[in-house]
Amino acid sequence: ACGSKGPEPAAAAASGREAAAPAISAAARAEAKEIFATRCAACHGPDGRGDGPGAAALVPKPRNYHAAAWQAQVKDDEIEKAIVYGGAAVGRSPAMVGNPDLGSKPEVVRALREIVREFGKQQ
Repeated sequence: ACGSKGPEPAAAAASGREAAAPAISAAARAEAKEIFATRCAACHGPDGRGDGPGAAALVPKPRNYHAAAWQAQVKDDEIEKAIVYGGAAVGRSPAMVGNPDLGSKPEVVRALREIVREFGKQQ
């Protein structure tokens, strides 16, 4: 990037490192928290354990974001793509609906991904 001293994103990806994402603002984090509470928690539960009220009728059950094995294997871009386009877009359950309205809000999507990752740090 212009004026940066680090590797270009393509070079970082080729070396196995992810390029640093831009900072997430407090406003985007607040919006993401509200979206998680009003959209995601219905199935994933307020604590991200896949036990929301909408989960009872779903097969497969919604992802438990606390699962260490899943957290270790899933990439950030896959989480973000699932948030915007739904589970089928990343080879997961089509019951995970997308949020196409967030396609124009990449900072909020990154903040939602951050929420998912934070659940993985809790047991």
